[in-house]
Amino acid sequence: MKRVEWPRLSRELVAILRGLKPEEAPGVVTALLEAGFEAIEVPLNSPEPFRSIEIARGLAPDKVLIGAGTVLTVEEVDRLRDAGGNLLVSPNVEPAVIERAAGYGMVTMPGVFTPTEALAALRAGASALKFFPASVLGPSGIKAIRAVLPPDVPVGAVGGVSESDFAAYYAVGVRTFGLGSSLYKPGASAAEVAQKARAAVAAYDDVFGR
Repeated sequence: MKRVEWPRLSRELVAILRGLKPEEAPGVVTALLEAGFEAIEVPLNSPEPFRSIEIARGLAPDKVLIGAGTVLTVEEVDRLRDAGGNLLVSPNVEPAVIERAAGYGMVTMPGVFTPTEALAALRAGASALKFFPASVLGPSGIKAIRAVLPPDVPVGAVGGVSESDFAAYYAVGVRTFGLGSSLYKPGASAAEVAQKARAAVAAYDDVFGR
């Protein structure tokens, strides 16, 4: 079992661009990078996701995580590698997917909801855990599960989370967030994304004292 460590980012914010089209990728990705995002995910149920990932990878510095969400199979991991992705996010715990991605040196963040799933993901070599949907568990639910996990495991809150929730999750030790519809919705312009991205970064810096 190989584990790729979750990197230390300036801000632990992952942009989730579900529904992004390749022709929209240059403007939206550039807006996010300029706002200070260092992790961008294109879910695979988006139009031509691997093309968008290729475009994003070409625009982003090497230190920025660019990858796919909703990854379910090892074949999709292979395609993500071919597109230049180095971040894999999934809604579930599939050891074969995590292990294949780790073998390519990818950072992995599988989705978990229970202690059983969280510990299974760590056994498979996950870099970090995505508690999803976080809006159902809430800060108190994540806090309770974190009590039985190794203290140094990076934990992210994803699903129904926006910048207005940062402080509540920070209070229970969560510092990584996946921002989806609060940041980007299909058809949103680069200017709209830029405005929301700057607001999210400002809120993060306010809560985490940057």
